[in-house]
Amino acid sequence: MAAIGKIRSWGPVLASVIGLALFAFIAEEMFRSCEATSNERRQQVGEVLGKKISVQEFQTLVDEYQEVIKMTQGRDNLSEEELNQVKDQVWQTFVNSTILEAEAEKLGLTVTDEEMQNVLKAGTNPMLAQTPFVNQQTGRFDASQLTKFLADYKKAQESGGNAQMLEQYQRIYNYWKFIEKTLRQQLLAGKYQGLLSQCLFSNPVSAKMAFNAQNEESDILLAAIPYNTIKDGDVQVSDADLKAKYDAEKEQYKQYFESRDIKYVDFQVVASAADRAALMKTMQEARQQLESGMIATEVVRKAQSQIAYIGIPATRGAFPSDIAAKLDSMQVGQVTAPFETAYDNTLNVVKLIAKSQQPDSIQYRQIQVGGATAEAARKTADSIYTALKGGADFETLAKKYGQTGEKQWMTSAMYERVQTIDMDTKTYINTLTTLAAGESKNLEFSQGNIVLQVTDRKAPVTKYDAAVVKHTIDFSKATYSAAYNNFSQYVSENNTLEGLEKNAQKFGYRVQERTDLYNSEHNVVGLRSTREAMKWIFDAKAGEVSPLYECGNNDHLLVIALTKIHPVGYRALDDVKEQVKQQVIRDKKFEKAAAKLAGVKDIAAARQKGATIDSVRQITFSAPVFVQSAGASEPALSGAVAAVKQGAFSPSVVKGNGAAYLFQVLSKKQREGVKFDEKQQAQQLRQQAMQAAGRFMNELYLKADVVDNRYLFF
Repeated sequence: MAAIGKIRSWGPVLASVIGLALFAFIAEEMFRSCEATSNERRQQVGEVLGKKISVQEFQTLVDEYQEVIKMTQGRDNLSEEELNQVKDQVWQTFVNSTILEAEAEKLGLTVTDEEMQNVLKAGTNPMLAQTPFVNQQTGRFDASQLTKFLADYKKAQESGGNAQMLEQYQRIYNYWKFIEKTLRQQLLAGKYQGLLSQCLFSNPVSAKMAFNAQNEESDILLAAIPYNTIKDGDVQVSDADLKAKYDAEKEQYKQYFESRDIKYVDFQVVASAADRAALMKTMQEARQQLESGMIATEVVRKAQSQIAYIGIPATRGAFPSDIAAKLDSMQVGQVTAPFETAYDNTLNVVKLIAKSQQPDSIQYRQIQVGGATAEAARKTADSIYTALKGGADFETLAKKYGQTGEKQWMTSAMYERVQTIDMDTKTYINTLTTLAAGESKNLEFSQGNIVLQVTDRKAPVTKYDAAVVKHTIDFSKATYSAAYNNFSQYVSENNTLEGLEKNAQKFGYRVQERTDLYNSEHNVVGLRSTREAMKWIFDAKAGEVSPLYECGNNDHLLVIALTKIHPVGYRALDDVKEQVKQQVIRDKKFEKAAAKLAGVKDIAAARQKGATIDSVRQITFSAPVFVQSAGASEPALSGAVAAVKQGAFSPSVVKGNGAAYLFQVLSKKQREGVKFDEKQQAQQLRQQAMQAAGRFMNELYLKADVVDNRYLFF
């Protein structure tokens, strides 16, 4: 019993211990849960209406879009700016489609397979004209070609076969799936927009009013007292005035996305005089080697040119504009002296090796020949080539060896911008460009043979075989090191904004300002490779100074001070004080001008009050009139004139953007040569309604709880 009593005496202690243990267990689970949630958020590019998109999902969409561009434009890669545009387009598409799908689901709107088939059968949608399934004779989309391709693709997937052919099939299939997905999105958006437009009906009365607003013209005598004739010093603006105006116009200062203000120092490292001299020596050596007849490939490689020499003639457009400008006036065999191009900061040397007329587009067909051994492939290819020379049908032979033998086009743009090329590909391209229409060739490669036949040659152009040595005028490591040390000292000694501004001139720098930076931007102050700086800006507190960032093309040094944060919501009065002040000044100037014109009943009296008198012709309600004396567009004046009868004087002073106005209507008449057509006018109003309905996405976007974290990853 004593033991039990002792245990009971420990009751409160045991309860506390057990409670703490349970709390620790729960806290641990909560910590794990929060950590998991945090990790998930760190991998989210964004969110729309609760639908999240991860980094991997977003990158997949970007890759898909890139492949579409590469395929349609014959490109191997995209520039950084183009890639940023792709990312923006992918994000916008994700946002819009997510919002639209949610709205469509509420309304029961869908795009059926039957509707898709109808679009394909019609073949008139502009997107279909961008597919490989266009009939070359009619120039229109051919649904039967698509059906055949899908059947061939399925068969190829099931049977396996040539890896290169399977890859080509897959690329086309992926492209088609992208087109199909985009078409569905377009059709759904069209349905939704069409539904909205039906909420905005036209009727005979509104049609007549719209016609009159466009075509009833008024001529007036205008009396104006421009605001610029009243001195700002004659107007007193109090804090109460500013507050009242701000409250009245507050909605125009609403901010839907957070932005931040920064001050920064950006220093670009450039080549020193010694650096330039060393590069000029290299360029002079390259010039001498090209003049001596040294192999162009070796000269270009040794000089580390930005433009590789591949030995395939290319059109003028394949070269940078500064090089192309030189080629036009050069003789074959000529080598230029080193010349500088400012826009890309390079030194250049060019040798024109050859110049010829070649087709820009070549139609051809081919049969790929393989075998157990290279000798077996060669013998098969020889027999095919011999049969063709004897008059055999190309497509019949191709089908015998499991291929279509279909004609296809190769353009200069498909190959002339490549930086590297193997000998087999070079031989292949040169053969195609030199064969005449109707000629065939049996090409032997290490992996087998290809029997080629050119069927057509179009658009002859001048092509240049040119060796180009283009080299950026780079700074040396020593130059960069000296610049870095100086900038690093500046940053380390000045870790406040006050210090940065006070000592910038001493170190040879300049503090600049950028207001309203948004996280949807791809870089900071137009500099490449500033993602880390962007992340810092949107994680820092006002007044903080960043570490030193190396950015740009590894040639910029950057330090940032965060000066202000503008959260979502209404901008503070202090942020927009100058704008509000200008509105208050305009209001008070109007009050002064209106007081001066008080009681005026005709133009003569207005003139006596100091008003500027002018005649203004052909004023319509639908278009704001521009008043020359005030230097402003005045929609309020157009509306006031429309409400006053011919011969009458304006009943009150009109408050304009640039002046206070009184006027007398001299005449009102319909434009000559126009007649009211109710059906035509109603159709015009319906089109306007469609355009108005087309702006629905902006409103839906603001209510979609969009979270954009792209700046953290891209």
